[in-house]
Amino acid sequence: MRRSKAVRRKVSPDLRYNSLLVQTVIHHVLKRGKKSTATKLVYDTMDLLGERTGKDSLEVFEIALAKASPRVEVRPRRVGGATYQVPMEVTPERRLALAIRWLLGAARGRKGKAFAENLAAELLDAYNETGAAIRKRDETHKMAEANRAFSHYSR
Repeated sequence: MRRSKAVRRKVSPDLRYNSLLVQTVIHHVLKRGKKSTATKLVYDTMDLLGERTGKDSLEVFEIALAKASPRVEVRPRRVGGATYQVPMEVTPERRLALAIRWLLGAARGRKGKAFAENLAAELLDAYNETGAAIRKRDETHKMAEANRAFSHYSR
Protein backbone atom coordinates (compact mmCIF):
# COMPACT_ATOMS: atom_id res chain seq x y z
CA MET A 1 0.00 0.00 0.00
CA ARG A 2 1.08 3.58 -0.61
CA ARG A 3 1.86 5.77 2.34
CA SER A 4 0.26 8.75 0.64
CA LYS A 5 -1.58 9.61 -2.54
CA ALA A 6 0.63 9.91 -5.61
CA VAL A 7 1.00 13.50 -6.77
CA ARG A 8 -0.24 14.06 -10.31
CA ARG A 9 2.17 16.11 -12.39
CA LYS A 10 0.89 19.03 -14.42
CA VAL A 11 1.22 18.36 -18.14
CA SER A 12 1.69 21.40 -20.34
CA PRO A 13 -0.07 21.40 -23.74
CA ASP A 14 1.89 20.77 -26.93
CA LEU A 15 3.12 23.66 -29.05
CA ARG A 16 1.37 23.11 -32.39
CA TYR A 17 -2.18 22.17 -31.32
CA ASN A 18 -2.14 23.51 -27.73
CA SER A 19 -3.72 20.21 -26.69
CA LEU A 20 -3.11 18.16 -23.55
CA LEU A 21 -4.17 14.97 -25.37
CA VAL A 22 -1.54 15.37 -28.07
CA GLN A 23 1.13 16.06 -25.44
CA THR A 24 0.08 12.94 -23.50
CA VAL A 25 0.38 10.82 -26.64
CA ILE A 26 3.82 12.32 -27.32
CA HIS A 27 4.89 11.28 -23.82
CA HIS A 28 3.60 7.74 -24.42
CA VAL A 29 5.38 7.47 -27.80
CA LEU A 30 8.61 8.61 -26.13
CA LYS A 31 11.36 5.99 -26.09
CA ARG A 32 14.85 6.36 -24.63
CA GLY A 33 14.22 10.02 -23.80
CA LYS A 34 14.09 11.20 -27.42
CA LYS A 35 11.28 13.70 -27.11
CA SER A 36 12.05 15.55 -30.36
CA THR A 37 11.71 12.29 -32.29
CA ALA A 38 8.45 11.42 -30.53
CA THR A 39 7.08 14.90 -31.21
CA LYS A 40 7.99 14.66 -34.90
CA LEU A 41 6.32 11.23 -35.18
CA VAL A 42 3.07 12.43 -33.59
CA TYR A 43 2.96 15.61 -35.68
CA ASP A 44 3.61 13.57 -38.86
CA THR A 45 0.74 11.31 -37.80
CA MET A 46 -1.54 14.32 -37.31
CA ASP A 47 -0.59 15.67 -40.76
CA LEU A 48 -1.41 12.28 -42.33
CA LEU A 49 -4.77 12.20 -40.50
CA GLY A 50 -5.64 15.61 -41.91
CA GLU A 51 -4.67 14.56 -45.45
CA ARG A 52 -6.55 11.25 -45.39
CA THR A 53 -9.79 12.49 -43.86
CA GLY A 54 -10.00 16.03 -45.19
CA LYS A 55 -11.20 17.09 -41.73
CA ASP A 56 -9.50 18.77 -38.80
CA SER A 57 -6.83 16.29 -37.67
CA LEU A 58 -7.18 17.19 -33.98
CA GLU A 59 -10.92 16.52 -34.08
CA VAL A 60 -10.40 13.11 -35.77
CA PHE A 61 -7.66 12.33 -33.23
CA GLU A 62 -9.88 13.14 -30.24
CA ILE A 63 -12.84 11.16 -31.63
CA ALA A 64 -10.59 8.15 -32.32
CA LEU A 65 -9.25 8.24 -28.76
CA ALA A 66 -12.77 8.51 -27.35
CA LYS A 67 -13.98 5.55 -29.43
CA ALA A 68 -11.03 3.37 -28.36
CA SER A 69 -11.62 4.11 -24.66
CA PRO A 70 -13.20 1.35 -22.56
CA ARG A 71 -16.17 2.23 -20.35
CA VAL A 72 -15.94 -0.82 -18.05
CA GLU A 73 -13.30 -3.42 -17.26
CA VAL A 74 -13.00 -6.45 -15.00
CA ARG A 75 -10.85 -6.34 -11.87
CA PRO A 76 -10.04 -9.40 -9.77
CA ARG A 77 -11.56 -9.43 -6.27
CA ARG A 78 -10.96 -12.12 -3.65
CA VAL A 79 -14.03 -13.10 -1.67
CA GLY A 80 -13.87 -16.03 0.74
CA GLY A 81 -11.04 -17.91 -0.98
CA ALA A 82 -12.42 -17.46 -4.49
CA THR A 83 -11.30 -14.83 -6.96
CA TYR A 84 -14.06 -13.19 -8.99
CA GLN A 85 -13.67 -11.01 -12.06
CA VAL A 86 -15.77 -8.03 -11.01
CA PRO A 87 -16.83 -5.48 -13.66
CA MET A 88 -16.07 -1.89 -12.67
CA GLU A 89 -16.27 1.48 -14.36
CA VAL A 90 -12.98 2.85 -15.63
CA THR A 91 -11.81 6.23 -14.34
CA PRO A 92 -11.28 8.91 -17.02
CA GLU A 93 -7.48 8.93 -16.52
CA ARG A 94 -7.21 5.16 -16.87
CA ARG A 95 -9.65 5.19 -19.80
CA LEU A 96 -7.37 7.57 -21.69
CA ALA A 97 -4.22 5.66 -20.71
CA LEU A 98 -5.67 2.34 -21.90
CA ALA A 99 -6.86 3.83 -25.20
CA ILE A 100 -3.44 5.35 -25.90
CA ARG A 101 -1.65 2.13 -24.88
CA TRP A 102 -3.86 0.00 -27.14
CA LEU A 103 -3.56 2.36 -30.12
CA LEU A 104 0.22 2.61 -29.84
CA GLY A 105 0.57 -1.14 -29.31
CA ALA A 106 -1.51 -1.85 -32.39
CA ALA A 107 0.49 0.71 -34.42
CA ARG A 108 3.79 -0.82 -33.29
CA GLY A 109 2.43 -4.26 -34.18
CA ARG A 110 1.80 -3.26 -37.79
CA LYS A 111 4.78 -3.92 -40.03
CA GLY A 112 5.99 -2.68 -43.38
CA LYS A 113 5.50 1.07 -43.06
CA ALA A 114 6.83 3.94 -40.99
CA PHE A 115 5.50 4.30 -37.45
CA ALA A 116 3.75 7.60 -38.22
CA GLU A 117 1.84 5.96 -41.09
CA ASN A 118 0.93 2.96 -38.93
CA LEU A 119 -0.30 5.19 -36.10
CA ALA A 120 -2.32 7.29 -38.54
CA ALA A 121 -3.86 4.12 -40.01
CA GLU A 122 -4.69 2.80 -36.53
CA LEU A 123 -6.26 6.12 -35.52
CA LEU A 124 -8.33 6.11 -38.71
CA ASP A 125 -9.42 2.55 -37.95
CA ALA A 126 -10.44 3.63 -34.45
CA TYR A 127 -12.30 6.61 -35.93
CA ASN A 128 -14.19 4.17 -38.20
CA GLU A 129 -14.67 1.72 -35.28
CA THR A 130 -12.49 -1.04 -36.73
CA GLY A 131 -8.93 -2.13 -35.99
CA ALA A 132 -7.02 -3.81 -33.18
CA ALA A 133 -7.60 -1.17 -30.49
CA ILE A 134 -11.37 -1.28 -31.00
CA ARG A 135 -11.26 -5.09 -30.92
CA LYS A 136 -9.42 -4.88 -27.59
CA ARG A 137 -12.04 -2.46 -26.22
CA ASP A 138 -14.85 -4.78 -27.36
CA GLU A 139 -13.15 -7.78 -25.69
CA THR A 140 -12.93 -5.81 -22.45
CA HIS A 141 -16.62 -4.89 -22.66
CA LYS A 142 -17.58 -8.52 -23.42
CA MET A 143 -15.61 -9.73 -20.37
CA ALA A 144 -17.40 -7.19 -18.20
CA GLU A 145 -20.78 -8.18 -19.63
CA ALA A 146 -20.07 -11.89 -19.11
CA ASN A 147 -19.13 -11.28 -15.46
CA ARG A 148 -22.02 -8.92 -14.71
CA ALA A 149 -23.35 -11.45 -12.21
CA PHE A 150 -20.45 -10.57 -9.90
CA SER A 151 -21.03 -6.81 -10.03
CA HIS A 152 -22.44 -6.83 -6.49
CA TYR A 153 -18.88 -7.57 -5.24
CA SER A 154 -17.65 -4.16 -6.36
CA ARG A 155 -16.28 -2.03 -3.57
